[in-house]
Amino acid sequence: MSIGRGRSLKELIEAGEQSFSFEFFPPKDEAGEEQLWSAVRALEPYAPTFVSVTYGAGGSSRGTTVRVTRRIAQETSLLPMAHLTCVGHTRAELEEILDEYAAAGVHHVMALRGDPEGGPRAEWTPTDGGLTYASELVEMVTAREEFRVGVAAFPEKHPSSPSLDHDADVLAAKARAGAEFAVTQMFFRAEDYVGLVERVRERGVDLPILPGIMPILNLAAIRRQGELIGTEVPTEVVDRIAAHDGDPVSMRAEGIALAAELCRDLLDAGAPGLHFYTLNRSKATLEIFEKLDVRP
Repeated sequence: MSIGRGRSLKELIEAGEQSFSFEFFPPKDEAGEEQLWSAVRALEPYAPTFVSVTYGAGGSSRGTTVRVTRRIAQETSLLPMAHLTCVGHTRAELEEILDEYAAAGVHHVMALRGDPEGGPRAEWTPTDGGLTYASELVEMVTAREEFRVGVAAFPEKHPSSPSLDHDADVLAAKARAGAEFAVTQMFFRAEDYVGLVERVRERGVDLPILPGIMPILNLAAIRRQGELIGTEVPTEVVDRIAAHDGDPVSMRAEGIALAAELCRDLLDAGAPGLHFYTLNRSKATLEIFEKLDVRP
């Protein structure tokens, strides 16, 4: 189910096919490298539409991201999508990174503004000679015809945004700049995703929006991450997870069950597929697939 260079995710979805995709991050050491490739091998048989590899703030993992995406392109059947952010880069540096991706055989890019050094709630300051908006990065990447572009979306308000409507305006601008699809931040209520899609459609934009899924395996960790990116963990979710406090095995099982329920609700609501934040592990995603009856 690979989109290849000649077939976009939008075309795949319009043909009635469903998309599954996975996100990884660049490993920091040898043990992390082994863990990453173990997850890649375990998930490869599910023939995802693409796999994305994140990119550290200010280019901190640039070399590793290029190396990992190159290896995925050359040694697996998977289609890699490399992240790219505006943070800390001039236009010339961004073009240079795109050259590196193209040379590595990577022709799909997730174009992001990226978070300031102080996190997503910190004030945004463009780099001298760089870009201010993700839509500008989308325009830069799509101007080079060898690339296809995805972007980020926010079912709940972006931490620095004044409103949900503003977020929908931003996503619509990225689509008009040439983005072919979007992937959302993690969230826990299907209605938040449905509301985002409705707001974007009201703006005359029909790009596919893939919901981003991260199961709750540890309540404290997911709360910390949620606070950072502006995602609320709903009371009913907290109550279900907290009921298993002191029993990590049953807490994990409840988190997987909740994620599978969310996935079903999203697909029933018309989501064109599911994007899994794997944290470089395969077990949780495979457990969700088992509950959804998704097979290799």
